[in-house]
Amino acid sequence: MNRSLHEPMYVLLCSLFVNELYGSTALFPFLLLQILSDVHTVSASFCFLQIFCVYTYGAIEYMNLAVMSYDRYLAICHPLQYHTRMTCHRAFVWIAALWFYSFVKFLITLSLNMRLALCRNLINSLYCHNYLVVKLACSDTRINNIYGLFGIVLTVVVPLVPILFSYMKILQVCFSGCRQTRQKAVSTCTPHLVSLLNFSFGCCFEILQSRFDMSSVPRMLRAILSLYFLLIQPLLNPLMYGLQMSQIRKLYKHLFS
Repeated sequence: MNRSLHEPMYVLLCSLFVNELYGSTALFPFLLLQILSDVHTVSASFCFLQIFCVYTYGAIEYMNLAVMSYDRYLAICHPLQYHTRMTCHRAFVWIAALWFYSFVKFLITLSLNMRLALCRNLINSLYCHNYLVVKLACSDTRINNIYGLFGIVLTVVVPLVPILFSYMKILQVCFSGCRQTRQKAVSTCTPHLVSLLNFSFGCCFEILQSRFDMSSVPRMLRAILSLYFLLIQPLLNPLMYGLQMSQIRKLYKHLFS
């Protein structure tokens, strides 16, 4: 609502926070009902819906962070050209493209899952997980496994390229610039870098937990870490960006005073 925040970085932040609300809504209301219930069951249709919502949340979050890393690269390495190369219109186009891409990609995953004949009905997880559901099938799952690996490459490697490129260029500027330039780059990139590393840690653990035997890890720790990327990320980002970015900090101080 505040016109002073109608800039590309804040538009990308808005998309990030909306996505985190979307991911949290896909999990926590149902999880609370399950905690209060005596019978911990879920219908197949709701399970597939939850898979779609949680996985699209993860993909959108990672790609949103990739676009934000490119935005930080332009702001630090090309400050004079920033407002011509990254406009609000382009930010909206990027946001629409990454949301559309994620939804289409996981609609294909969902359609491949729904054709499977499930022979078992027990999942060792706090929420529906794509790979664990595929493992319940008694029909041929080769197409699902191949597309699953292809999907991981699209979800992880494609956003990783602009992230690595952006931070390599930012590091070059930091090492070649003066102390003031380094301080400005660090203050500008710290929230984004912390958010990126935090989300990557949570996702890596969840992928490892679903693919490998983690019985040696205490059950309670596994449960907490499996919710890490859905619980800590939506709590951390508003605090990080709200406290670090001066314009947001000034506005909410004015609002609450």
